[in-house]
Amino acid sequence: MTKIDLTIMHDRLERTIQRVREKKIIIPTFAQQKDPSLIPNDIKIRLKEIGLWDLHPLNLFRITWFNEPTPHGGLFSGPNFVEFPKEFTGVDARIIGLVGKWFPCGVHKVGAAFGCLVPRLVTGQFDPTTQKAVWPSTGNYCRGGAYDSYLLGCKSIAILPEGMSKERFDWLRTVADEVIPTPGTESNVKEIFDKCWELRRSGQDLMIFNQFEEFGNYLWHYSLTGDALEKVARSVMGERDRLAGFVSATGSGGTIAAGDYLKQVFPYSKIVASEAQQCPTLLENGFGAHRIEGIGDKHVPWVHDVRTTDFITAIDDNAVVQLARLFNEEVGKEYLVASGLDEAFVNKLDLMGFSGIGNLLSCIKFAKYNELTKEDIVLTVLTDSMDLYHSRLVEMQEQFGDYTRDHAIADDARYLKGQATDYMQELGYKDRKRIHNLKYYTWIEQQGRTYEEIMAQWYDPDYWTEIQTQQPEIDALIEEFNHKAAVQL
Repeated sequence: MTKIDLTIMHDRLERTIQRVREKKIIIPTFAQQKDPSLIPNDIKIRLKEIGLWDLHPLNLFRITWFNEPTPHGGLFSGPNFVEFPKEFTGVDARIIGLVGKWFPCGVHKVGAAFGCLVPRLVTGQFDPTTQKAVWPSTGNYCRGGAYDSYLLGCKSIAILPEGMSKERFDWLRTVADEVIPTPGTESNVKEIFDKCWELRRSGQDLMIFNQFEEFGNYLWHYSLTGDALEKVARSVMGERDRLAGFVSATGSGGTIAAGDYLKQVFPYSKIVASEAQQCPTLLENGFGAHRIEGIGDKHVPWVHDVRTTDFITAIDDNAVVQLARLFNEEVGKEYLVASGLDEAFVNKLDLMGFSGIGNLLSCIKFAKYNELTKEDIVLTVLTDSMDLYHSRLVEMQEQFGDYTRDHAIADDARYLKGQATDYMQELGYKDRKRIHNLKYYTWIEQQGRTYEEIMAQWYDPDYWTEIQTQQPEIDALIEEFNHKAAVQL
């Protein structure tokens, strides 16, 4: 059974084609985003005149891991990544992070949103002439969704908790047609879902792209993030090296799908799901509030294939916010350089936002637990950068005062080098099934999914692999759509 519905709605499709003609929109295929060498040269020539964050429809072709790391006029190169040296992490394993900053609007969620919206556009299921696209999020997904909507000629509504960083709200108000703050902070996902139900009952003509249950989110990361991570691994591997694992915050369940791809390519690699210690949903069926913006919690995403997850790690949010100061305050950076780290490397630490720091710490825990060696590679994703958190640094400065060398020494020793193997679990069959069963309370009881489907997710061997094979069919629909629209640059 196909999980992403690709049924054609012809009347709406004709109106959508007319809209993209008017706005001169050409939609890239997943294949072009995966391999930018497939992008036509005339589009590449035009991209040299366009900034990475510009609200220009050709930036749809920059929804890729392969952008040159420059804010204006760049084209494409290898995937951007950072390798964290042993002297920094305190472990022998090679920890490598794929960098999300160099996407349009600075977050990799712009790709997940594309994977959800575009199949609905090219089938006519979503009509941009009458409907609004609703993007429920704990931060970055509604950012990516609002950006994609603008480029694709769609009206958008962004939903995110009121406690998220100031930078998110300031930017969203310039791009989205409406921004709705919901009660709480990062861990208040149910309040977002409640707002979606309120909008459904309002009688407005809209479509809700709930990242936590949209398989376009899963497929985009499986196909594109997984492929980019494989390319990074193969580019750094020596003859004796092996991929030990992939670490991702559970978030919406999208990014971690790249681990499913990697496990098929490197069968002995492990998938590590990271969450906040203050809200240990997967680890302890727990709840709470925390400060690691961008990872979501208090439920198990519908699109998370729990059967393939091997480890759970929980990270103290105090570690994340204090290391954000160490990595970004001038005193902290000076200390790291004085301790023997290369200055050029230290200047790259701002490529990690809060969730990226959390992912790094989970990599360290995973490496210590498994006694990994210099021949082991651990991959992760730095989903956004500190560009979205400068206001948090100001808040911490006001609350706790100046950051000093003594703070830097203590934070490096306690939260980075001193990262321990507590608050983590290696999962067996019963452990995975326990976590999978948690989906019932959110998705069956509250969100209208069926008992039959939650059982199929666990017992049907084809359930997830059928989603994984849908990229060529979606790409064929995109190509046909572009052919009918016949947009000339």
